[in-house]
Amino acid sequence: NRPIVFAFNGGPGSSSVWLHLGLLGPYRVDMDSDAGPVASPGRLLANDASILDIADLVFIDPVSTGFSRAIPEEEAKEFHNFKRDIESVGDFIRLFLTRFSRWASPKFLIGESYGTTRSAGLSGYLLDRHGIALNGVMLVSSVLNFQTIAIDRTGGGFHRGNDLPYLGYLPSYAASAWYHGRLAPELQRLSLEDLTAQVESFVDTEFAPALFLGSRLDTETRGRLAARIAAFIGLEAAAVTAADLRIEMQQFCKELLRDERRTVGRLDARYRGIDRYPAASLLEHDPSLDALTGPYTSALNDYVRRVLEYESDLPYEILTDRVMPWSYADFENAFVDVSETLRSTMSRNPAMRVFVASGYYDLATPYYATRYTFDHLGLEPELRSNVTMAYYEAGHFMYVLVPSLQRLGAYLTLFIGDAVAAG
Repeated sequence: NRPIVFAFNGGPGSSSVWLHLGLLGPYRVDMDSDAGPVASPGRLLANDASILDIADLVFIDPVSTGFSRAIPEEEAKEFHNFKRDIESVGDFIRLFLTRFSRWASPKFLIGESYGTTRSAGLSGYLLDRHGIALNGVMLVSSVLNFQTIAIDRTGGGFHRGNDLPYLGYLPSYAASAWYHGRLAPELQRLSLEDLTAQVESFVDTEFAPALFLGSRLDTETRGRLAARIAAFIGLEAAAVTAADLRIEMQQFCKELLRDERRTVGRLDARYRGIDRYPAASLLEHDPSLDALTGPYTSALNDYVRRVLEYESDLPYEILTDRVMPWSYADFENAFVDVSETLRSTMSRNPAMRVFVASGYYDLATPYYATRYTFDHLGLEPELRSNVTMAYYEAGHFMYVLVPSLQRLGAYLTLFIGDAVAAG
């Protein structure tokens, strides 16, 4: 009767190591809560926030990630696409439930980043193909509608005619500038919650209508808005004006600390990086991903062999480009969007609960873009209470900050218990 949770990360091309050794499993990698560097090899600590005491955990590494391989391996490309990925993970879940006699267990998914895209798609596929009605879905650093974020290679991103990312990113830019102490004293003195609430109101009431006007926006209003945006995000008004009020994520990461010859992270803007060419417009690397990769890789490879006693000479693919190019053939000439799948599944399975966790300093899947997606989900009023959202003072991997880890772990325990009781 124990709940069973199927967990995976995203990428595409990511193994499940981040959720495994960062949030859910019985051990976690020791990271610096203040976003400082951690020397490899990564040190494992007991994870007091693990949900293993109330649920069984199954970590899934999709084909070509972790130790998972296609047989024959030459056919791996078959699985490197939106639809086949969902089918293969969904069919694995069905097979696992059968072989281990777990059909009577309450069933949950938890995905992170592209894993949330996969989760939404899976919720519909499992119901349609296998008759599996989930008790709950947990989305960590969520992206369901790629129109809202800056991922160029997948049909999202900062493109002419798509103003949604500029709106959704602004509160996260402001939070990041506040974290690094780049705001004027009157804004810097505000709490993070009060600052972001003020920026959110500005986006809703002034920024969004202004972008809609385009060239009809008068010069005086444009100048006033540029000054306000610059004050909120710690940049010069001239830079905001030159960008036509539209600051792209890479530009922000390069510009915020340019006078210190430092960059800020995409996955977690608390992390600082050093680029060879400070005057360039694009990040050479993401310092937040660099900070995690070494410790997590060494910790995982040691853990599976020494603690779990699993031996393999295969490389454990932590985050691989072997899955590229990833195919989104189901979304030709359209933005990737699985929000309708989630809405439909929730409407057909009204007992299913959804929890969404976001980090204030996440510049990959910004929290206000996620809120926009759920505000436009189109759920019936009686189903809206099935969705809960929470925000954490960290980035994409919010659990590297110990207070966020503890709060998130406690809420996941509560969420699973409530979903089981409701069922």
